Amino acid sequence: MKRNIILTGMPGAGKSSIGVILAKAVKKPFIDTDLLIQQQENRYLQDIINNDGLEAFIKIEENIILGIKTENHIIATGGSVIYSKAAMEHLKSNGVIVYLDLKLFSIQRRIKNVKTRGIALKSGQTLESLYKERTPLYKSFADIVIDCSHKHIENIVDEIKDKTEAWLLRDLKDE
Repeated sequence: MKRNIILTGMPGAGKSSIGVILAKAVKKPFIDTDLLIQQQENRYLQDIINNDGLEAFIKIEENIILGIKTENHIIATGGSVIYSKAAMEHLKSNGVIVYLDLKLFSIQRRIKNVKTRGIALKSGQTLESLYKERTPLYKSFADIVIDCSHKHIENIVDEIKDKTEAWLLRDLKDE
């Protein structure tokens, strides 16, 4: 099973934190696409959004994703990756998409720095309207949905391990 496990979800859902622990637990390398963007661009996400605009940021993100050619990795994506069908199809072509579903009130509680965190918000958009816009997109691309509400990170990691293993085994039988 050389498939990647790709974590998607809203900013603040825990993709990076869960991804690091999951990678250790399943002994796979970890990639954070937000960090790849920052490394390639040599600037922070918020600087790209502020200086180049939201559409340019999303195009940069898409190009980074399309450049990922790996197997057997844990990949934490930026929350805005779901705006690119091409990027999501590329990730899905060699991986299982896991949507980390966290309720809006929990996201609002976790994110205090909306204006500086590098969140791909349209001008005047709120975290709530972003949540309502993105949630159906995350669900439409997801192979597995993990409800992260009121769960400890270790329990979430165990659930991802169990569900992705079952999904990958089922997927292999279908091939």
